[in-house]
Amino acid sequence: MPHFTGNAFQRQNDQKKLYDTHVPISPIEKSVLTVASAFVALNDPLRGDMVAALGETTGHVFLKRMRDQMLESTVGRRILRERPTINTMSIDFDRLRETCSPNSFGAAYISWLDAEGVTPDTRCSVIRMSVKYVDDEELAYVIKRYREIHDFFHTLTGLGVSVEEELALKWFEWAQTGLPMTMLASLFGPLNITSAERKHLYGTYVPWALQCGASCKPLMNIYFEEHFHKPLDEFRKELGIILPPSI
Repeated sequence: MPHFTGNAFQRQNDQKKLYDTHVPISPIEKSVLTVASAFVALNDPLRGDMVAALGETTGHVFLKRMRDQMLESTVGRRILRERPTINTMSIDFDRLRETCSPNSFGAAYISWLDAEGVTPDTRCSVIRMSVKYVDDEELAYVIKRYREIHDFFHTLTGLGVSVEEELALKWFEWAQTGLPMTMLASLFGPLNITSAERKHLYGTYVPWALQCGASCKPLMNIYFEEHFHKPLDEFRKELGIILPPSI
């Protein structure tokens, strides 16, 4: 095995970078990261950075399925080609506030952000960490897009950001994507909530999440930014999304 100095090793890694935030690591390093992130995430399934790292190191097969599903859709192919992003630079929120009718998807999205006291930018540090360990530039965008549209799922389902509601949304996302990180949070997250919350989660939210997530349209194929002015109820019906029983 050739020996690399620190600078030579850094240059080799730089040459392998497939996108700006990519961190090329060896198979051994990836295995270590997978085990370490799994250990931390199992103890705290809502630890976003570790769940994200685990998703990137274990989700290759499912990301390919998501990408292939997008390629089968005209809109999905356009999203992959145009690479839209969700932040306060790409979306004119002041204009949305002025032009969206009260019952529109855009108004509901803004109301949800306001109610939770967040913006797409502040949410970035919570659920939209930079993609680092996906060794495919297109698949890296797929998982980035998945993270960025997470708050649209909140808006459409009416779920907030309490632990119980986030877990319910993870079950929904698991049914939609099959990603291991959503499975991890779904299965082990309930260990960190009260018995009453766990009973409500499994008795009310989980059956809804599995049914709705599996039966509604593939949400990765939706160009959400083009539907802000659509009536929210109409948009939900179009997507096949029904609200949880408690909402």
